[in-house]
Amino acid sequence: MEAYTSFAQVYDLFMDNIPYREWCEYVTGLLQEYGIKDGLVLDLGCGTGSLTELLAEKGYDMIGVDNSEDMLQTAMEKRGESGRDILYLMQDMREFELYGTVKAVVSICDCMNYILDYEDMVQVFRLVNNYLDPKGIFIFDLNSIYKYEHILGDSTIAEDREDCSFIWDNYYDQETGINEYCLSLFIRQEEDLYRKYTENHYQRAYSLEQVKAAIEAAGMEFITAYDAFTKSPAKGDSERIYVIAREQGKE
Repeated sequence: MEAYTSFAQVYDLFMDNIPYREWCEYVTGLLQEYGIKDGLVLDLGCGTGSLTELLAEKGYDMIGVDNSEDMLQTAMEKRGESGRDILYLMQDMREFELYGTVKAVVSICDCMNYILDYEDMVQVFRLVNNYLDPKGIFIFDLNSIYKYEHILGDSTIAEDREDCSFIWDNYYDQETGINEYCLSLFIRQEEDLYRKYTENHYQRAYSLEQVKAAIEAAGMEFITAYDAFTKSPAKGDSERIYVIAREQGKE
C-alpha cells in the first residue's frame, strides 16, 4: 500500500508532539545565516504543510512538493484557512519539476530516508542543484544509522487516543540499512465503530559519508552537517542530522 494514504487522515493528530515552530526557527536561522531572508523556497516532501505554512508566515514565497495526494489535500485545507499564497505540487521528488529556480530547498522529517536507492538520492540532489539559484542552499535532515540501530530498530511504538490509535512495528536490517515499519491504524468512524487500516513504510539509513558522496556526485558542494537543532558537528550518536549543501554549476 502507498505510504501516507490512510495515515494522512490522522497524521497531524499523532504528530502534535512535534515542535514545528521550533523546527522552523532552526531552519530559518540556517537560511538567514546564508543570506536567504526572503524569496522563493521549496519545501520538498512537504507532507501536510505544517512547516510550509510556518515558513510562509516568516515571509518566504513557498512551494510545497509531495507525492501523497492525501497529505497534500490536508496541506491545501490549511492553506484555505490561513489564506497564504502557497503553491502545492503533487510530484515524486525523484523527478520533480519547477517553473524556475528557487533561493533554497528544505526537506525535513526524514524525507530523504524514504529514498531507498543511493542512485535515486543522487538524482534527487541533481534536481535540487538544477532548480536552485546560483549558490542557492539546500537544507535537509535524516534519521541516522545510530537511531535505526539503537532506538527504532526492532521496537514497537503504540499510542491509544479516543478517536484513533496506532501500533508501529519496526524491523531494521543492518545489512541493507532498510528499516521497515508496519503501521496499524484504528480510526473511529462512528461512536462505537473503529476501522483498521494498515500501511508498510520503508526507510533507508545512510552514513554521512554516503550523503557527502551523493551530494558531490550530483555536482553540489557539501557545506556542513549538524547534530539536529544545534550548531555542533554531527557525531556518532546523533539521532537526527541536518545537512547543508550549496548549488554549484550556474554562472
